[in-house]
Amino acid sequence: MLCGDTHQADELVQQAMVRTYLAWDRAREREPLAYARRVLANQRVSTWRRRRREVLLATSELPERGRDDGQQLHADRDQLVRALALLTARQRRVVVLRHLEGLTEKEVADDLGISVGTVKSTASRALARLREAMGDHDRDDAATPAAGVRDGGVR
Repeated sequence: MLCGDTHQADELVQQAMVRTYLAWDRAREREPLAYARRVLANQRVSTWRRRRREVLLATSELPERGRDDGQQLHADRDQLVRALALLTARQRRVVVLRHLEGLTEKEVADDLGISVGTVKSTASRALARLREAMGDHDRDDAATPAAGVRDGGVR
């Protein structure tokens, strides 16, 4: 979900494994999984910075008909990837670790070396920005699917 492309994800994982292997003495001292996850996130941010180009089509080249259902899934994913690209590096990391990886706020805070309060405020601002970017204005702030599953749906 960090990349939006299977081949880029494979390449990213390979690079993260190499970097983790090269620093294995340091990684082994603490939490190797957390170290590898952090290397993966940092590597993706570096890749975003290197490849930050967007190709825009002229309106005359856009298709006239709507998309099929299979294409809608790819369009939704593309919209999410573009919305994630609008976030700061810290916001992106918090959202991905918290909502896609399913880590707790404490685990995210430990993994990124920040306080739990910073995780909460960063996640809140990032989710608001994602909703704005994706045109989801009619939802209230508490209606995130992952949050309802984690705490039993009770708010």
